[in-house]
Amino acid sequence: MKILRILLFPIVPIYFFVTWLRNRLYDSGVKFSKSYGFPVICVGNLSTGGTGKSPMVEYLIRLLQTDKKVATLSRGYKRVTKGFLLADESVNVDMVGDEPYQFYKKFDNIYIAVDEDRQHGITELRNFKPQPEVILLDDAYQHRKVKAGFNILLTSFGKLYTNDMVLPTGDLREPMSGAKRADVIVITKSPSDLDEERKVSIVRQINPKGHQSVFFSSIKYSDTIHATNTKMPLEDLNLFSLVTGIANANPLVNYLNSKNLDFEHLEYGDHYNFTIKDIELLEQKEIILTTEKDYMRLFEVESLRDKLFYIPIEITLDKPKEFNRLIQNFVN
Repeated sequence: MKILRILLFPIVPIYFFVTWLRNRLYDSGVKFSKSYGFPVICVGNLSTGGTGKSPMVEYLIRLLQTDKKVATLSRGYKRVTKGFLLADESVNVDMVGDEPYQFYKKFDNIYIAVDEDRQHGITELRNFKPQPEVILLDDAYQHRKVKAGFNILLTSFGKLYTNDMVLPTGDLREPMSGAKRADVIVITKSPSDLDEERKVSIVRQINPKGHQSVFFSSIKYSDTIHATNTKMPLEDLNLFSLVTGIANANPLVNYLNSKNLDFEHLEYGDHYNFTIKDIELLEQKEIILTTEKDYMRLFEVESLRDKLFYIPIEITLDKPKEFNRLIQNFVN
């Protein structure tokens, strides 16, 4: 794969120019971007994935749902349906995608919707009663047809967008100049003990605009693993199979290793659709630990349910009060 990416380097300038030109057309008003008179918050990134968008969306839901009617809207990556769809008791993970289905299973009294056309999705959501007061756009930073009122740009500590290049040789969906659209930049998956000197160095490297605030977030894994009707301490788990279908499983693997747990790691691609052959292999395992996102898919397989656990994660911010105040001031 790395060799192929190197061979495709001549395409990089073409991809760069096309995506740069597209942004220029939107920035200049030649292409229309629709604004809204109510709070629309976009969570996204410049890269192709693995920056922690889902935990950030969940953080925002927890922050806002007490005082506001919240809705989330995403395209529903790899779903088998098309058009607008609201998550309810009639849907499954294949119909809305693993991340929206995860939101639906975790949170009550909010709208979880998918639509590849975000403008249409927002219109549909606003027709519901009670009307959503805040709409969170998941992975919509490049969806320029909608102009969110507040943009949160995520970039991974292990691979800052300033150290990357555009596709197909790099992982950026657009040139790094697109970062100027962000109101907030969050360096995700940072070490929890990151010192201030290193933070200052990274902020200098990113060189944020005057209107932009920079935060650092870390992943916090739960000490308790969960199943359908039970949970148990992580330390009681041993000799298990870790199954991941995410962009970067290294933080989870490192965390489990730090607990001196004995496990094998079966690693699949991001948003992986498990095949019959995969399921037959997993059926031979005694205990399976997976991510919350992968759990949504694997739980659909009845033969795996009794052996399947997931480990919840949350994010912690270095300056939560300041971050929360920015979000709440915008919403209010």
